[in-house]
Amino acid sequence: MFQKGLKGVVAVHTKISLVDGENGVLRYRGTNVKELIPDYSFEQVAYFLLYDQLPTEEELQQLIKMLKVGRNLPLHVQNVIDALPKTISIMDAMRTAISAFSTAEFLQMQMMEQAIILTGALPVVVSRHYRKQLGLPIIEANDNFSHTENYLWMLNGTIPTSTQVEALETYLKLTMEHGLNASTFAARVTVSTESDLPAAITSAIGTMKGPLHGGAPSEVLNLLEEIKDESRIQPVIEEKIKNGEKVMGFGHRIYKSEDPRSILLREACLRLQGSDPWLDLATKAEKEITGLLEKYKPGRKLYTNVEFYAAAIMRSINMPVALFTPTFSVARIVGWSAHVIEQVDDQVIFRPQSLYVGKIK
Repeated sequence: MFQKGLKGVVAVHTKISLVDGENGVLRYRGTNVKELIPDYSFEQVAYFLLYDQLPTEEELQQLIKMLKVGRNLPLHVQNVIDALPKTISIMDAMRTAISAFSTAEFLQMQMMEQAIILTGALPVVVSRHYRKQLGLPIIEANDNFSHTENYLWMLNGTIPTSTQVEALETYLKLTMEHGLNASTFAARVTVSTESDLPAAITSAIGTMKGPLHGGAPSEVLNLLEEIKDESRIQPVIEEKIKNGEKVMGFGHRIYKSEDPRSILLREACLRLQGSDPWLDLATKAEKEITGLLEKYKPGRKLYTNVEFYAAAIMRSINMPVALFTPTFSVARIVGWSAHVIEQVDDQVIFRPQSLYVGKIK
């Protein structure tokens, strides 16, 4: 059997998430994200994905403690980041820094403990290289802040508002996990050779770097920047449709109904309506664009996808485009880790066949 790109081929059995594209449902560990995301913190959802149960208060505090251990980067990892040229992208800095964790001492830890430490470390890696690129002083982690608060603090050096934290945390929770996507597959393939967790996460980051996987929200931001004002929604979209251009942020290769993540992000934006003009513009634009797409492209089912509201949220918290994919990765490392651990527990090396179509001499 040949299926280019392995599209539609079942490669693993998993208990981590269910992506039901036909019905527009996403489940983490069997629980609909609509029931999970609004009521639990980043730390609680991460624990749920990693351990297949919600934490007790004691278990949650232990997780938080280990995440804070991760914020204290080993000296050699700090030195690796600081030695990198400013011109190296943040994704490349992340990949290099995570690979540097592969010391004998680190690899002797239980894999779950490694996963939590790396999850805590990744925002620190991102912020350290980002601020170095800008020629700004490094902001040390603040142990009084949650995972999301601390990430924003280290990036900007200012205490984030509750609006910023809620918006970003909703995004992070909804992008932690999404089935056997390209980067998750890369992580599982790597560890299937009996490699280690840092190597698998490094593979995943390298895969996430590609624009076909991790780069869509920046294109949506360009669309919102072009619209700028509510009065320009209709003329801008009609011009794009007339010219045969794709309207970014609408349509998804998996979801044939509305992306459940976009629904929850929309609800977050509606709760925060009036607190930021970009969130207001996004909610108004979505409704009008959906109507225009149905009018000019009837039956195409071009619903809003997660990238649309992700872009609005990133813009509302002044997140530059260079940080979009790194921030996506800051969330997705939880899902990568859960899959790596699951792969180790049900170990078989990936070894698909190739079909030779070249010349025979």
